[in-house]
Amino acid sequence: MTQEPLLRAQRLYKGYGHIVAVQDLSLDLHPGEILGLLGPNGAGKSTTIAMLSGLLTPDRGSITLNGKPFGPHTLDLKARIGLVPQDLALYPDLTARENLRFWARIYGLSGRGGERRIAEVLDLVGLTPYADRLVRTYSGGMKRRLNLAAGILHQPAVLFLDEPTVGVDPQSRHAIFELVRALAESGTAVLYTTHYMEEAQTLCHRVAIMDHGRIIAEGAPEALIRQIGQGMIHLEVPEPDRDALARYARALEGVHRVVQRERALLVQTADPHRTLLQLLQAAGQRRWRIHALRLFEPNLEAVFLALTGKTLRDG
Repeated sequence: MTQEPLLRAQRLYKGYGHIVAVQDLSLDLHPGEILGLLGPNGAGKSTTIAMLSGLLTPDRGSITLNGKPFGPHTLDLKARIGLVPQDLALYPDLTARENLRFWARIYGLSGRGGERRIAEVLDLVGLTPYADRLVRTYSGGMKRRLNLAAGILHQPAVLFLDEPTVGVDPQSRHAIFELVRALAESGTAVLYTTHYMEEAQTLCHRVAIMDHGRIIAEGAPEALIRQIGQGMIHLEVPEPDRDALARYARALEGVHRVVQRERALLVQTADPHRTLLQLLQAAGQRRWRIHALRLFEPNLEAVFLALTGKTLRDG
């Protein structure tokens, strides 16, 4: 990205008593960019989004929007932010159109202009034919699309999407993807969190991986895969077999790194299929116990596993 960042966070810190939620976090978000924020549960993603969207004040550090200081009290700048939470912000006993009228009034949209904008977003999310049905009759995917419509009514410059495809059908997932891409192409800066790694790899221009309140890697998915994403084998091995298998794995040709975690062994290798075969043969000959295994090709999931020791869904 060559433009100046639209949203910039520098050295953010947030703690709750003795618990540090976010520490020394810096992040830029550019116009027209889809940035994936990935991390296991408890990594600090929710706290980060709350600070970046102006819901929470950091203990230390600074946030700017369009070069101006930004926070919970900068109401004029907060009007340029759109937030689509994972929890649905909808009234089930109102129709879709009535829900959007409520949010339009919150955003200061009224009269014919407000009705035109409501019609536009209903069309954008593919809900025009169902606009006057009660939301409680909607499928999960339709509710997700309406939730997104409410977040873009006021045409925000920065849009935060927190798990927007949880529990949706393939049709709604595709519709959400297309809308997010269209918003980015129109210049909206999008911060996107997901527990579906394939979404981040195909949708996001950049990803930032968080763990223990810090960003531990950042870059285009393809670049991170080239730098870090060798094949990865995840083995659940009990003690004392884990130590013996780890020593054996480290001596194999092509093995880049072996990491022992609680109840697990991670083997990073240039040729995951050959390495896995060698490990299974050795385990059979020496009667080492392997309770479960997963093999990851060189992809963003392997990058995440190498950096955090966890898969995104297991986090």
